[in-house]
Amino acid sequence: MNYRTLGNTGIRVSEIGLGCEGFIENDQAWADRIFDKAIAAGVNMMDLYSPNPAMREKVRKALGERRVDFVLQGHFCSVWENGQYVVKRDLEQVQAGFEVLLNELGTDYLDVGMIHYIDSLEVWETVCSNGVIDWVQSLKHQGRIRAVGLSSHNPLVAIRAIEDGLIDTLMFSVNPCYDLQPPGEDVEQLWSDETYINNYENFDPDRVRLYELCEERGVGISVMKCFGGGDLLNEELSPAGKALTAVQCMHYALTRPGVASIMAGVRNEADLDSALAYVDATEEEKDYAAALSDFPRVSWKGHCMYCSHCAPCPSEISVADVTRFLNLVRAQGTIPETVREHYKALSHHASECIECGQCESRCPFDVGIIANMREAAEVFGF
Repeated sequence: MNYRTLGNTGIRVSEIGLGCEGFIENDQAWADRIFDKAIAAGVNMMDLYSPNPAMREKVRKALGERRVDFVLQGHFCSVWENGQYVVKRDLEQVQAGFEVLLNELGTDYLDVGMIHYIDSLEVWETVCSNGVIDWVQSLKHQGRIRAVGLSSHNPLVAIRAIEDGLIDTLMFSVNPCYDLQPPGEDVEQLWSDETYINNYENFDPDRVRLYELCEERGVGISVMKCFGGGDLLNEELSPAGKALTAVQCMHYALTRPGVASIMAGVRNEADLDSALAYVDATEEEKDYAAALSDFPRVSWKGHCMYCSHCAPCPSEISVADVTRFLNLVRAQGTIPETVREHYKALSHHASECIECGQCESRCPFDVGIIANMREAAEVFGF
């Protein structure tokens, strides 16, 4: 298992984490088996968006004394009322829900405290003005949470929260079909068939900006809906008209700027096996580029997908890394110090490009790599 640091939080997380849906549907014995198998494989993180008390009890019992080594991502504003999940924004109700969460999990802190399901700027402004954000920030200062997070499907809301400087980490829906969609407050549109009737040309620019902003500001992303609710794994259901494998979906998400971990939905042991297959997958199995370039309803022409099909470079330049840092500079209109230092730390730089064209001949997306290397060398000075 590979581990990444969750943005600037200092929290080390496994690339593959657990979603909580299966822990709602199955019994304690199932939960114990899943945790034992996942932890043995190196999984050290789980998202707990659901306030279901029975699910929380299963997690508490299954983790036991291993809690201290496990990263729990719990959600504010998500409470259990009259036997069902309800979203709350009132400060007193949110505070009470947090105490219930800690009690049911048998812990006195959360590693990541997520402000749940903020998909409109109006709701973001509400939690900023009614005391919720201030209270969540105070929990971090008290050590009751280690990091402040935001859960959203809307890139404009996430960008606003990051630019406001109020979150450390983001839970966001990342997959190659959702990345085509323009921002909106209606999350249902992300998986509605009607939204994919027309052919698409490349990424939505706000999603590109969001990922690059996360990397630049050190806001780590935990991924939800990596498989699009399973639709991307089924050719008949996939909005792109072609199926991907689970490993390809995960590798796509993990190659987006800012991404630290994927919260894989596990409803049975086969789902867990499918997610864990990423750990030992070959580069050929991870390769999503050929599949994406062949999507019948989508074109990514000219856009670097960070897929590394351009490698190997005879000058040993990591073209994908150089391009990612160049895109960060383009997005900001300036060179952030962190980006400059990351570029400087590369073993080989754009100025070493000999313009042989081998990379461009291998790129499935017709990216102008030589021109990018020239621009990067000029921008960074070497």
